[in-house]
Amino acid sequence: MKTLAARFLLSLGLLSLAAAALAFPAAAATVIITADRMLDVVTGRMLANPKVVVTDGRIISLDGSGAPVDAQRIDLPGLTLLPGLIDMHTHLTSDPRVGRVDRFLKTDGYWTLVGAESAERMLSVGFTTVRNVGSGRFDDVALKQAIDDGRIPGPRIVPATHALGATGGHCDNNWLPPSLAEKAAGIADGPEALRARVREMRKFGAEVIKTCATGGVFSRNTEVGQQQQREEELRAIAEEARMWGLTTAAHAHGTEGIKAAIRAGITTIEHASLIDDEGIRLAKERGTWLSMDIYNTEFTQSEGRKYGVLEDNLRKDREVADAQRENFRKAHRAGVKMVFGSDAGVMPHEQAPRQFAVMVRYGMTPLEAIRAATVNAAEAMNKAGQVGRIAPGAFGDMIAVPGDPLADVTTLERVAVVIKGGELVADRRP
Repeated sequence: MKTLAARFLLSLGLLSLAAAALAFPAAAATVIITADRMLDVVTGRMLANPKVVVTDGRIISLDGSGAPVDAQRIDLPGLTLLPGLIDMHTHLTSDPRVGRVDRFLKTDGYWTLVGAESAERMLSVGFTTVRNVGSGRFDDVALKQAIDDGRIPGPRIVPATHALGATGGHCDNNWLPPSLAEKAAGIADGPEALRARVREMRKFGAEVIKTCATGGVFSRNTEVGQQQQREEELRAIAEEARMWGLTTAAHAHGTEGIKAAIRAGITTIEHASLIDDEGIRLAKERGTWLSMDIYNTEFTQSEGRKYGVLEDNLRKDREVADAQRENFRKAHRAGVKMVFGSDAGVMPHEQAPRQFAVMVRYGMTPLEAIRAATVNAAEAMNKAGQVGRIAPGAFGDMIAVPGDPLADVTTLERVAVVIKGGELVADRRP
């Protein structure tokens, strides 16, 4: 009895200490980050000798003001600071190096662990925020929670959970015979059924609703140009998501599916490979964002066969590759709003920064490509002021690169330092 009483009193004491800690929180943690230069992605100007002050994960000043004398320092001589990068189209729980047959030999939980590895890789190459546009078993929500709780390293995740789509369409399970077939969790047909799916995905953690408006490259029994959802179905998704305060993303390679998604009010069009002049005009008129993954075909065509990609999928990839890149050029020239989306997971996640050089090759200036992965992406996610720029009030998410990324955008392939919330999370300096 004495032992039980002692344990009870000890428990009360611990509870009292916890209550006191809540009543009197610890002093705010502050860090000062200095570098030779800092890119203001809004104005395009380089600022000399920044002193970025981050308190409890948020930026409070750019000139050193507000920092206590004993603040921690991260000094980055010789480097250029930029905002942490944002990738608007990732699949963290996918790995293109696991072949189609081998995937059926893995247990379900294997892909959650793949996602943890992918998240760390993306963070290490400079992506401090990613939008994960579709995963099974709500894995992207699990990853977000584990990262936010500090259990595993990774970027800030905006999860879509299960992608919505039509029966037999790109986002359905089309690889199994009828005796083993199972509908993917996001599949529904008709406006009201799709509205219900939006509510279900939001209920379990979706912050963006992804839907598949057309066929795709890596699915079976679909063609990329094939529209698979009617405009009224896409409109129901967009309206329902907007009512709940969510943005939307439509996988759409095909010309008519792209235009239907734009007219329906979808926030971002993913891939947009076969967009035509009318689609470009509609996107510009309605302020629709295009997210065009114009790098990953290089990995698919050079390495895909080695990892078991079927010839039919390689064919579809070849058919859209050049058209997508030229349409990227045309859309950019027309002034359509664009964001950075790599489709990481179709190629290894750490290769995502290679897309910047391709965006410049097809018409963007380095500054425009950087903006696509910073301020533009933040605006498209309704997170302007939180991520995508180095400014008071934003999260202290930054990268540092050698040299001048406005003169050579490939410096973004050699990120030296990654800082998330004021914490040094990757350091490749010699």
